[in-house]
Amino acid sequence: MAYRKTPAEISRLEAARDHLVVRATEVVAEVGWAQASVTAVADAAGIAAGSVYQHFPSKAALAVEVFRRAAGREVEVLGEVLHGPGDPVGRLARGTEVFARRALENRGLAYALLAAPAEPAVGAERLDFRRRYRALFAAVVREGIAAGALPPQNAEITAAALTGAIGEVLVDPLAAPDENATEALLADLTGTALRCAGAPAT
Repeated sequence: MAYRKTPAEISRLEAARDHLVVRATEVVAEVGWAQASVTAVADAAGIAAGSVYQHFPSKAALAVEVFRRAAGREVEVLGEVLHGPGDPVGRLARGTEVFARRALENRGLAYALLAAPAEPAVGAERLDFRRRYRALFAAVVREGIAAGALPPQNAEITAAALTGAIGEVLVDPLAAPDENATEALLADLTGTALRCAGAPAT
């Protein structure tokens, strides 16, 4: 008869795996994907390097899980803002600001998610999450068009332009931060997003 883990064992393993992912995320935020070796992550988690492979078959698999969890949280927050209360143009502005502000408040991790050199498996995840961001922006743009707050346009193209522009604008500030310029950057980026969607000037 095959051995089955008890609920207590499963719970312990899940907690250990979660702890490992949290520590790996912290290491990636500090040193980037390339330097986040299995040994570095294991040291941060307080375990032997070999123990990492009890939870993940490879460094790439661990990196993908780190990316999915961190990027997934950003998609969740952006979705809450873009689909929250208020008019579509206001939500578009708030969504842009919230996404950018969160990135600038956690620069190391945001740079890792957006631009830092990474393994191909992480690159594939980036493409998938860009599609998720685009879908969120496209939905609010379509709402704006339907409400007459935005001019007729291809919402998918606008959303792709917004996703690409926001990421590109943030790359340099994340890599070489200037704390004094944060609020001006956020205002400029939000204004650019609204112009991209054709929102009337205020």
